[in-house]
Amino acid sequence: MLIKRRRGWELGESQVTPERHYLNRRQFVGAIGLGAATLALPSIAAAQSKDPSSGLYPAGRNDKYGVPTPMTAERLATTYNNFYEFGTDKNIWREAQKLEVRPWTIKVSGLVDKPFEIAIDDLLAKVQLEERVYRHRCVETWSMIVPWSGFPMRSLVELCKPLGSAKFIAMKTLSKPSVMREQRDLLYPWPYTEGLAMDEAMHDLTFIATGLYGKPIHKQNGAPLRLVAPWKYGFKNVKSIASIEFSDKRPVSFWEKLQPSEYGFWANVNPKVPHPRWSQATEKPLGSDERIPTLLYNGYGEFVADLYADRKAEKLFM
Repeated sequence: MLIKRRRGWELGESQVTPERHYLNRRQFVGAIGLGAATLALPSIAAAQSKDPSSGLYPAGRNDKYGVPTPMTAERLATTYNNFYEFGTDKNIWREAQKLEVRPWTIKVSGLVDKPFEIAIDDLLAKVQLEERVYRHRCVETWSMIVPWSGFPMRSLVELCKPLGSAKFIAMKTLSKPSVMREQRDLLYPWPYTEGLAMDEAMHDLTFIATGLYGKPIHKQNGAPLRLVAPWKYGFKNVKSIASIEFSDKRPVSFWEKLQPSEYGFWANVNPKVPHPRWSQATEKPLGSDERIPTLLYNGYGEFVADLYADRKAEKLFM
């Protein structure tokens, strides 16, 4: 993103591993694991087993929007993460274990029938959990395919009882600088804020994830609940949501405040619209040594393109 200096996928042709060596290396890695990262994963699993919601997973699979493949290995999707509150590199999963996800309360405010707060476990008791396998595409051009568990965001919106005048929803990450050390940097507009138009939030594809790989969602992936809008670049998918506000005004999101010429509000995936500093035509799946073509709306165009038929004057793909 804005502060990133060098991306790990930027390799010269001379550095590309020959296929025969790549296949042998995959067998070797599969045998020995991933070093320190793999050794530490059992401790993460132990923490998840103590989560009071652990008995709710795995949830039943909903294949309405397809089951893209190949699935990304859990150890990759949970050790290569953006979560700027904990650090600016991808190896923040250890630091993220400091985050306490109980107790956890979500504050609902703005243009609603009545503002309220609700604890995460009370929220989980009011919704029906399911699993969906979605593509995830980062603006930095890496991607993954993972099984999220959670519920349609529509269920959360209906629970909040917004007024008819509400046109947008702003969501904010927890603010806790004592644990989220990067929040002490006052050059950034903390807390992390993202938003959706109401029709986007009410679309059935839009998901609130509370689980991942058949268990409570990992802290580094946005525990205890995060947004998943799979046709948008990953930075739209706000993590560790602590507040939701309904408004008649479009919110200004975190990256939009920092660099509006590079990061816009809509942030829909489009391979033909480059980032000002790099192409978006291809992507590199986690665990792969090859780049693949990026799909318009990340492959979900048949479901969401109609949302933007009357918004063609907007910068939809930034």
